[in-house]
Amino acid sequence: SRLDIRVGFIHSCKKHPDADSLYVEEIDLGDGAGVHRTVVSGLVRWVPIEEMQNRWVICLANLKPASMRGIKSEAMVLCATANDGSKVELLAPVDTSKVQPGDRVFFEGMEGEPEKILPPKKKYWEAVQPDFKTEDDTLAYFQGKPFLIKTASGETVKCKVATVQGGGIK
Repeated sequence: SRLDIRVGFIHSCKKHPDADSLYVEEIDLGDGAGVHRTVVSGLVRWVPIEEMQNRWVICLANLKPASMRGIKSEAMVLCATANDGSKVELLAPVDTSKVQPGDRVFFEGMEGEPEKILPPKKKYWEAVQPDFKTEDDTLAYFQGKPFLIKTASGETVKCKVATVQGGGIK
């Protein structure tokens, strides 16, 4: 419950001016009308820039902002990696018609208020990240509990990747 995992919408994506392997995205994470966070992701090798534009993603929103090659990154886009390292795919809501930027991901029985900013020295993300996985159904899980999004209408939406089965999520 300390993690602030949210639905985000990538409004724009461009290559990092000083790093060939990095993208710089502008993502709406529900922080307010017209407010977008800058996020730097090392996904150039895995996801074509066209697939990074105007799409729904799942982000970890309360990491301490970090400068990546001179650009401050204010969140992290979550992806699943195939066990053999052959693929990396973006995590997204199963039904994007029902979600809004900023909708929170939760795990049944683990609801609670997230930290405003995760204290880096406590290593909360590093402690739980190994338990984030996709299963054979390509849905995302934490310790066997599905990633769930409570929508404004009160419905629940799960999160998934396109094809990676049994992959770690980070």
